[in-house]
Amino acid sequence: EDQSAAKAERAPIQARAVFVAQLLLNLTTMSTQARGLQNFISDLRNAKGKEDEKKRVDKELANIRKNFTPKGGKLAEDGSNPNLTSYSRKKYVWKLVYIHILGYDVDFGHAEVMVLLRSSNYSEKNVGYTALSLLMKGDDPVMSSVRSTMVKDLTVPTPAGGKKSAPTDAAQCLALCATANISGLELIQSLHTEVLQTLVAKSSSAHVKKKAALCLLRLVRTSAKVISGREFAPQVAQLLQDRHLGVLTSSMSLLYGLASQAPNEYESLIPYAVHILGMLVLKKACAREYLYYRTPSPWLQIKLLKFLQLYPHALNTDKEEKKDANGGGTHVSQLTSIISKILTETDVSDSINKSNADHAILFEAVNLIVCWGSSGPAQLRDGAMKLLGKFISVREPNIRYLGLLTMAQLAQLEGSAESIKKHQATVLVSLKDADISVRRRALDLLFVMCDTDNAERIVDELVAHLALADAAIREEMVLKIAILAEKYATDLRWYVDTILKLISISGDHVSDAIWHRVVQIVTNHPQGDLQAYTAATLLVAASPRRCHETAVRVASYILGEFGFLIAERPGMSGEEQFRILHQHWPTSDNQTRAILVSTYAKLANLYEECRPLVAPVFARCTNNVDVEIQQRAAEYSSMREAFSPEAVEDLLREMPPFEDNKQSALEQRLREKEGDNSAAVQKAARPSIAERKRAAQSAATIKAVEDVAAQAQQETGPIEADPVSPMSDGSPGTAKKANGSKVGIPKEVIPAMRKAFSNLCTSPSGVLFENAMLQVGVKHEYVGAQGRISVFFGNLNKTALSHFRATIEEVDHLRIQKQGTQGLLDEDESGGCDVAVRTQAKLLLIVEVTAPFDDAPAMKVSFETENGELHEYPLRLPIVATCFMEPVTLEPGAFMQRWRSLEGQDRECQEVVKAPPNAPAIDEEYMKRIATIVTDGLKFGRCPGCDPTPWTVSGAATFRTGAKDMNGNNINVGCLVRVEANPQAGAFRVTTRTLHPLCSKAVKNVALVSIKLA
Repeated sequence: EDQSAAKAERAPIQARAVFVAQLLLNLTTMSTQARGLQNFISDLRNAKGKEDEKKRVDKELANIRKNFTPKGGKLAEDGSNPNLTSYSRKKYVWKLVYIHILGYDVDFGHAEVMVLLRSSNYSEKNVGYTALSLLMKGDDPVMSSVRSTMVKDLTVPTPAGGKKSAPTDAAQCLALCATANISGLELIQSLHTEVLQTLVAKSSSAHVKKKAALCLLRLVRTSAKVISGREFAPQVAQLLQDRHLGVLTSSMSLLYGLASQAPNEYESLIPYAVHILGMLVLKKACAREYLYYRTPSPWLQIKLLKFLQLYPHALNTDKEEKKDANGGGTHVSQLTSIISKILTETDVSDSINKSNADHAILFEAVNLIVCWGSSGPAQLRDGAMKLLGKFISVREPNIRYLGLLTMAQLAQLEGSAESIKKHQATVLVSLKDADISVRRRALDLLFVMCDTDNAERIVDELVAHLALADAAIREEMVLKIAILAEKYATDLRWYVDTILKLISISGDHVSDAIWHRVVQIVTNHPQGDLQAYTAATLLVAASPRRCHETAVRVASYILGEFGFLIAERPGMSGEEQFRILHQHWPTSDNQTRAILVSTYAKLANLYEECRPLVAPVFARCTNNVDVEIQQRAAEYSSMREAFSPEAVEDLLREMPPFEDNKQSALEQRLREKEGDNSAAVQKAARPSIAERKRAAQSAATIKAVEDVAAQAQQETGPIEADPVSPMSDGSPGTAKKANGSKVGIPKEVIPAMRKAFSNLCTSPSGVLFENAMLQVGVKHEYVGAQGRISVFFGNLNKTALSHFRATIEEVDHLRIQKQGTQGLLDEDESGGCDVAVRTQAKLLLIVEVTAPFDDAPAMKVSFETENGELHEYPLRLPIVATCFMEPVTLEPGAFMQRWRSLEGQDRECQEVVKAPPNAPAIDEEYMKRIATIVTDGLKFGRCPGCDPTPWTVSGAATFRTGAKDMNGNNINVGCLVRVEANPQAGAFRVTTRTLHPLCSKAVKNVALVSIKLA
């Protein structure tokens, strides 16, 4: 067993040593005479373990050190042993080289290497340069003593003695190889000139030129500044005219390395590269020894094509005309002929070697077409696409892999999308290939070919395949599916459903960045019913006891933020939301529990019935071993004792919209995994039509809100955009007294109050009422049939306001949940709350509309001042029918068909309104403001093509209600509106048509008021 273990330990070392030993024995010219070296190598190969090998190496090193020291103790001037024979010196140096390659430190013998290096004998010089390349570095002190020898061998080719078959340039070749292998900036700076001269010298043989070109390439990679491109380009042009294909191949390697660092300096060499490529492809001019399975020098062709890929604008016609005018030749037409021939004549061969060589050339030609982009000939792109479509269906996996990879790059070109889609079925088949590398390339191609038209099909296919995919590719699939679903979602509800499918199928591979992105998108898109739909869907997804933890996390966050939107639905109350989430507490990790604790705090803030359920959980968590959970529970449980109810409500409000970064975290993660040059990364970086549309809608909404807020600020005085805090400055006024009677709204305030109410009907926040004593601010938001209205009562008086109460009118068409500062909602006149100076009382209303209506609900505000005056202000909340509209976009034909079907007195309301006297003339800019009122204020969708003139604005919407029909579906009302302007008369005609008379009247009224304010 010990011997077996020792052999296993020695296996890697022996495998390496076998090759090196064979190499050394072949290099030596001693064959049967090098018994000492052969025996030493045999001893090491036969060693039973590492310790035995080390003992043998130490023994040999001691012997070599002894022989390098002369018996008399007198060394030569260079530190070598003058008594050593040539045979012994070479044998000992070979042993040192072998020991060094095995991984042992060799720190002596340099003087003997120098002796061999300076010898004129080929066998000694061969050993010397080999040892120099392996045992020394460019910054070793002894290197200064060998530079002169290396310079002499490079520049003065002399016959090497001692071997009749040694060529005259043998010493040059050895010096070039050593220069390339020895690192060190100082050595490079001192020898690069000689290497360059050797390369361009007419007396240099083909072998020397090949080695000089590759040596110079190594030097340039180490220090790019050793060569000036402008000065060296003409010399490279001379090299490219050499007829020896070996020299051309080495020269192209050098040229590609130089051009990769500074492409502009070598652009003038494009005609030379095209000429050589034409000779190989079109004329088949190639020496027999460079034919590889009847393919002329495929390696040179590949290097030429890769060089041309550095110049994507080489086909630019303007540059070509300039070159033609200067006598540069028409190489562009020759280049297109070359690429066309490569595309048409390459086919799958029975010989694997020939097929590999031909397809290597072909794929580089296709890469060149990709680099040209839209500036290249369209027939070449079509031919490449057709050929690649053939290759992705062959049985050979290597060709199929390269076909998928190249097609993904070709798909990035403008105008190639439709031709790519023809191969979608074939790519889906490759997604099930046995080779995982082919599956990865198929996934990349599907990602690249995806667009708005085929996104749902491709995503559904990928989701279906995800259940069968092995773990090695699942994480990549989940990431790319999530990016595609987001980029091409015309309906964000489909995006949410897709992510939930990913979690249910492969939740372990859904990273935090993916569900964080869901939260960000849902939070940033309050339009429509996305937030309510997501909350309801996640509540259903989290209902089973066995639910993936990622689903629990995203459900916890979304329900904490938007659960109030579905609280009125059957089985979705706040108490039910807590019960569903809390059933996962025992099986959740600390990160999930921390999110749950925050959600519980928000549920307890919104619903009184949840507070007794949440309190025991917080009590247990205050002693939790996890610091994060303990801190959250302790802070939330003590929050109501430390702060006022209003402050607690502010702290636990829903989170504001996230910052909309240009690059999502998912795209950044994809870039980290695949690099900047990946076709998938480049595809993900380009915004889709759906993304641009959503961004434009968000920007328009933000701008409209800002415009309305700015207008309200100008009209009502300096107030904050959010009327919550800080409060507006107000100077105390003189309230009119009535002995023993109630003080109402001052007459001078009524016009401003009506204007503020009209503004709030179409804007999300603002001041509803303000006088010298009180400021009433409103912030409201709606999703479908539900709304959330926050009302803030600010004391502007110099003294406190007592018995402060707010009474909300109960109406049949609204279901209202009320929650406010303690005492604010008291019905008893002796009750109410106290509002100190410069503080606020707050009221939260959760409403759901159940039927059409045309009047806003009333709110009565009453309070007493310090001197006993009783104030009572009758107000109306800006809850109107247009708040519950959902935009609809109709085609012109569908719009006119519905418009005609809704004719009739019961369904149509029409009224003409004059523009205000101080309003500007009705022009296109004025009509743009009217269009903004219809879309952003009334929440109607514009219907492109429906407006016969620029003076008409048409829109469609659906009035959402929470009432149910006999089948359990929500009852909704379709609504149409048309605003027609008469610029000469300075008037507008507003026509509304709906299925319900109250809807028609309500929409008309809000539209008329908004137009007057425009």
